[in-house]
Amino acid sequence: MASLHCSWPTSPSLPVLSHHEVHVWCILLRGPQQEIQNLAEILTEDERERANRFHLEEIRNHFILARGVLRIILGCYLQVEPSNLRFKYGPYGKPALDDKALAGELCFNLSHCAGIGLYAFTRSRAVGIDVERICHGGIDWEIADRFFSQRETAALRALPENQQDEGFFNCWTRKEAYIKARGEGLSIPLDSFDVSLIPGEPASLLATREDPTGAAQWSLHHLEPCSGFVGALTVEGHDSRLRLWSLPAASPASFLSNTG
Repeated sequence: MASLHCSWPTSPSLPVLSHHEVHVWCILLRGPQQEIQNLAEILTEDERERANRFHLEEIRNHFILARGVLRIILGCYLQVEPSNLRFKYGPYGKPALDDKALAGELCFNLSHCAGIGLYAFTRSRAVGIDVERICHGGIDWEIADRFFSQRETAALRALPENQQDEGFFNCWTRKEAYIKARGEGLSIPLDSFDVSLIPGEPASLLATREDPTGAAQWSLHHLEPCSGFVGALTVEGHDSRLRLWSLPAASPASFLSNTG
């Protein structure tokens, strides 16, 4: 954990989110214990209860940091107190702001893995994001054959062995980001659509068999927030500008409070 470093620049201030932009923030889920306690205080009672279900302190702190920073970023964009925000969840668990009058057109999604958190924000565009740590040591072909499409597994098997791990996680994160953007979870069979996966080639939603025109409605982006991690972003439409930033690891909440 101590060696993690986000490669994206730190924003000098919280930027204005326009209708033609997608903002993605990266945070290392660590911070002073006092800050973790401060963030816990802006969570709802339900969120604090969820945090307390994690027996490992590190995992519990990750949850508090992830949810607390989400509230602060949303509060900055909306110019409201973070503790006043309330969330609702779709049938498959996708979060959204509960107050339509307050939220307006603001859409968001988040993902965290192994101490890394990614947050995506848009206006009037569905969005999904995912991040995973690349695990080396050989592909679990049973998982690939079960969840990937035939086109994807063929592309993965055709890769040189030293690129297969990265190709696997390119595929996995892009599929996760797409179904999260749709908000329909695993009701969308993972083998019912194809994504690109070859390392170094552009991320793309190649085909959606349930709706042959569906792939044209979404844009897919490859993300590399930290060494050893890969992420993916799916956004509705094709005319949005992607902007990437990191939050200071030592005190992300204090940074946002001062800049917002």
